[in-house]
Amino acid sequence: MTTDFLAVRGIRKSFGPVEVLHGVDLNLAAGTITALLGENGAGKSTFVRILAGDHRPDDGTITVDGKASSFHSVSDAREAGIRLIAQEIADAPTLTVAENIVLGAWPTRGGLLDRRAMLRMAQEALNLLGAELPLTAKVANLRLGERQIIEIARATIGASKCIIFDEATAALSDVEARKLFQLIRRLAERGAAVLYITHRLDEVFALADRVCVLRDGRVSLDRPTPEINQEQVIEAMVGRAVAHARHSLPAPQSTAEPALEAERLGSDAFSDISFTLRPGEILGMYGKVGSGVQELSASLVGARQFDSGRLLVDGKPKHFRHPAEAIAASIGHLPADRATEGLLRTMSLAENLSAPSWSRLARHGMLSRERLSSAYSRWHRELRVKADPSGNQRITELSGGNQQKVLLGRWLEAGSRILVLTEPTRGVDVGARQEIYRVLAELAAKGHAIIIATSDYEDINAVASRALILVRGQMIAEIPHDRISTESLTEAAGGGVHA
Repeated sequence: MTTDFLAVRGIRKSFGPVEVLHGVDLNLAAGTITALLGENGAGKSTFVRILAGDHRPDDGTITVDGKASSFHSVSDAREAGIRLIAQEIADAPTLTVAENIVLGAWPTRGGLLDRRAMLRMAQEALNLLGAELPLTAKVANLRLGERQIIEIARATIGASKCIIFDEATAALSDVEARKLFQLIRRLAERGAAVLYITHRLDEVFALADRVCVLRDGRVSLDRPTPEINQEQVIEAMVGRAVAHARHSLPAPQSTAEPALEAERLGSDAFSDISFTLRPGEILGMYGKVGSGVQELSASLVGARQFDSGRLLVDGKPKHFRHPAEAIAASIGHLPADRATEGLLRTMSLAENLSAPSWSRLARHGMLSRERLSSAYSRWHRELRVKADPSGNQRITELSGGNQQKVLLGRWLEAGSRILVLTEPTRGVDVGARQEIYRVLAELAAKGHAIIIATSDYEDINAVASRALILVRGQMIAEIPHDRISTESLTEAAGGGVHA
């Protein structure tokens, strides 16, 4: 029988005049895994930061192990046994594995670091998780999944009783995700209360004992996982039923000249890649971390160089040395990491959307706010961007899905006929995913040639005309439209956590 380690009642939080949380209740039982879901803007991040001591609630109570608690800082929450493992790894790359694991809890002897005790503590933390890592290796040389293990191991030092995982598998391979799931289950088996935040519904049903959904700052669903299905969770998130049928795509004209052709492209990340992309087609390139999919998509737009083979655009050989050359050839690109590679974070929506078109929009070398706003308004309604229609709002104020729509509008305003979209729905909620899929299907119907390079099988399932599968830099299969499914994708890619 489980008991509640953490009980939250009536939590409210406002920022200025806007109330973000409207009386949230949640119980986290020791020895269980609770999934927390919600669309971007539902209040998940604010709620979790309150639990982690980073924000203070305006009203409500937090009870830890039966005692009323008030956190004034992250340190207070950690002393109470609550630890947040964020999506962004917060380690010290120049230090060793052991030094990172004991970071903040250094064992000392005579005022100096006790290295023998440090190694013992680090090894015990790894043993607790059933994980193996070289204690003296520099963290900078490790894979992301291994660095995440270090974060978890650090959380076990000091007897953390509640561990919060925020989008833990966003950038992990299937193998690393399976290992992470094993670690999380082991933590729960040892009595920890786990709160697992994700956009991935398959992870919820594979891992969680209970599901809690936030919508508009309120709890819209809180039930044991066996009692609900995926459709109920989605409806609780978006407030309505969302159709997940595959989008109907017009077949690309086999007689149309190819928009893009790759002939035996090779680099240090992939080799012997050949394909043809025609107008009206959405070509899916599917592969997990390390497959070469991201590197291949970057090479198609000049963000990375290929070493061998040939790329043709409209039948003419091209070798882009810089993304600007690809843009000039009517190719638009969504990078995998929109935050660091796509967004102009200090600029407005209008400035972001029109960025590649500034020279065309300028008059006598000057850009006017009116011209920028006019360019933005052309796509605001068509892409259904949920934001200020004037385009004056800063782009960082938008949810991930709406940011992605603005970046897509960037290339539509620039007149790009070929779109190379890398991880187009990463960090995007269920409702926004469906909106992006709708837009892509409509663009294909208008004759755009589109590539989706992704590790997310849902993207391929939803809109791909056909799918190319990459494993360790090799194209090992091509799946036609009528055979695309979760099973066929994961089987071709070698299986995985979502199979």
